Amino acid sequence: MSPVRKCEDLSKTETAPARIKDRYPAPQSPSSDRRNMDHIKTTCRGPVSRRDFLRIGTLGIGGFSLVDFLRLRGVAGPAFDDPDTSVIFVWLPGGPPHMETFDMKPDAPADYRGIFHPIATNVPGIDICELMPRLARVADRFTLIRSISHGYADHGGGHKRLMTGRKPKTPVNTVNDAPAVGSFVAKWFENRDVGLPNYICNAPDGRHQVDTFAMGAAWLGPSYVPFTVPGNPADDDFEVKNLALSKDMEDRLDDRTTLLNGFDRFRSDVDGSGLMDASDRFRRQALDLLTSSHNREAFDLSQEPDDLRDRYGRHSWGQRALLARRLVEAGAKFVTMVMENPYKSGIPWLKNGTYNWDSHAVNCHIFDDAKVRIPLLDRAIAALVEDLYDRGLDRKVLLVVTGEFGRTPRITVRKGTQTKVDQPGRDHWPQAMSVLVSGGGMPTGQAVGSTNAKGEHPHQRPLGPEDLWATVYGHLGINIKQTWPDHNGRPMYILPSGSPINELMG
Repeated sequence: MSPVRKCEDLSKTETAPARIKDRYPAPQSPSSDRRNMDHIKTTCRGPVSRRDFLRIGTLGIGGFSLVDFLRLRGVAGPAFDDPDTSVIFVWLPGGPPHMETFDMKPDAPADYRGIFHPIATNVPGIDICELMPRLARVADRFTLIRSISHGYADHGGGHKRLMTGRKPKTPVNTVNDAPAVGSFVAKWFENRDVGLPNYICNAPDGRHQVDTFAMGAAWLGPSYVPFTVPGNPADDDFEVKNLALSKDMEDRLDDRTTLLNGFDRFRSDVDGSGLMDASDRFRRQALDLLTSSHNREAFDLSQEPDDLRDRYGRHSWGQRALLARRLVEAGAKFVTMVMENPYKSGIPWLKNGTYNWDSHAVNCHIFDDAKVRIPLLDRAIAALVEDLYDRGLDRKVLLVVTGEFGRTPRITVRKGTQTKVDQPGRDHWPQAMSVLVSGGGMPTGQAVGSTNAKGEHPHQRPLGPEDLWATVYGHLGINIKQTWPDHNGRPMYILPSGSPINELMG
């Protein structure tokens, strides 16, 4: 396997914004669904001590083991340039409220503006919610995009619209009819071998299947779904649950030949593409990943100093953010971290709270839930932004933080399912949402676009998910006009519409 690439001195190379400029034309007009809101990864080849070995569990990607995953990846595509760039994608499923986070409207009527107050950031003219003081102190290191919208108000449609950058064929369910962005990244870089999978996702146990959040690879095939690591990185017993050794192998890790035959989840029945003759190669590749100290340590948060782990927050979201930084630093290309349920890692469950960002009044008291949820996000993302810059990763790594849509500008009051009393909430609202981006060598300390006085719809610089992803693809050096055939043999663009966001291009 190839050694892990060292981080280049990007000050001596072409900048990310310049790469984007050369590759793509200027932004075009907003896409039609914003005008029509109808639906709404140095191997260690010697012995490995048991003490050093990062135990790996049994749950794989959608039921596949790591060997299955590597075997499916055996049909290589064309080789492309590999710029030293990566993406951390923080996914906030359920739809975070833009008016309680990054797009407050203090002068709107009371039934719109809510109870929280804006606070000044370290960038004059940019205010955010008082629940995010840490992010306010590092606003010069990120950009807020306040004018992205689309036309899919159902969670399923919204997930697909955001995860793919395309209009889905159906406005509901989370089974993709087009590949998720991360799948195209995995396809583009399939010949890239740094030991770690190029596309990794950490999500809560039980919420890690590819179709839970519309991360399916559709017609690209199962080789390009994320290498999923379920579980809570804040747990002391957290382990990478993608490959297991049978119990009798755990005391025999120095015996490589025997170890090769000890995988208890090598499923030959999965192979349907004539690749079984290469099974030994794939099994050895899996073992290389397991026995590389570099790759083991990438997932081992105990390698980090306690004060840094504390800065991120000793909860699931904070430790996911830290894990993301370790994975991209180790060579992963596209890392997704799901920050859904805040009531983990010792955070007491709030009776009038809810597990995800879906803050309907029937689900939660939006303001009480926000007092728990938003400070955790503030701590995790601010620490991640600071860490990326402090470690000189701000040109290499592009951070994107978003959910599938915003929330209704006007507050509703309904009886809570759990509380049985009237409480405030906000409903689904794809017509307006806020996205935080940081790093990527891009200009920061700015707000792109705006919504109207009540936070209802874009007022200046209307954009869509496709524009966000065109910017991300540009950072990664991916040509969005590359095509691959779908199930019917028709050539399909990586991204059929959208242009990089000018304000992020320098």
